[in-house]
Amino acid sequence: MKAAPFEYIRPASVEEARAALGADPDSRVLAGGQTLVPMLAMRLSRPSVLVDVSRLADLRGIEESGERVVIRAATRQAEALRSDLVRREVPLLAAALPHVGHPPTRARGTVGGSVAHGDPSAEISLAATVLGATIHFLSDEGEEEFAPEDFFFGPTVTAAPMGGLLTHVAFPKRPKGRVGAGFREVASRRGDYAFASAGAQVVLDGDGSCTEARLGIGSVGDAPVAVDVSELAGGTLSQQDIQAAVAEALEGLDCVDDLHATATYRRRAAARLAEQALAEARDAALEEGAQ
Repeated sequence: MKAAPFEYIRPASVEEARAALGADPDSRVLAGGQTLVPMLAMRLSRPSVLVDVSRLADLRGIEESGERVVIRAATRQAEALRSDLVRREVPLLAAALPHVGHPPTRARGTVGGSVAHGDPSAEISLAATVLGATIHFLSDEGEEEFAPEDFFFGPTVTAAPMGGLLTHVAFPKRPKGRVGAGFREVASRRGDYAFASAGAQVVLDGDGSCTEARLGIGSVGDAPVAVDVSELAGGTLSQQDIQAAVAEALEGLDCVDDLHATATYRRRAAARLAEQALAEARDAALEEGAQ
């Protein structure tokens, strides 16, 4: 099948791209195209205008900004995966990125495109939710900033402003202490859409006691969610403590039934993956302290 007819625009600046998007409510942004192009081919998406931002230098790159690591929207996922800055300061994102698609898709797919699409199984979106990243748009209202819990509403449904252009995602730098991250997911094949996923980050003090624990679950419902495992703070993150905290945190977790997996399976898988992600994060933090 071929895409429906559309106008193609390659703007020379962010301002020109924003103007093009604002001028037509049926316009769409093209960056990596790893999701949009197949949707166009199957006519699941029929924009009147495609605004290609893939070559805009102002939308590419990774940099430090105060206590944040800023990843610009058109930065390739493979670039983020190779980044020493991401590996050092945002270890959970570094742990999540290898699970995003396959090497060819990461070579073209962008960080901003994955977030903007709003797929509940997207690994980058889950990492952003766990860490409390901020999602930044340029729109008619000027610069707008969204927390993940206020941005992801449902499958491919987000709070993106009409005619807005996602410019960057800002991740908090790692906290002080011994930091470890863990990311686990289950899918029919590696690189396919996950049936359930879990991302965790923990901070240990010099004695190996937990001072902070974060956990998020993706792929089981309409959007990625952060769950409360703060009761782990002050303990040593024993397997028994992890299991008890996960059981309490995931009680009442909303999961969906679909042709890929039942809600019951997703709930059980999410619990097991959460335990594994927290244990992986604990072990990574302990290993960091031993170096």
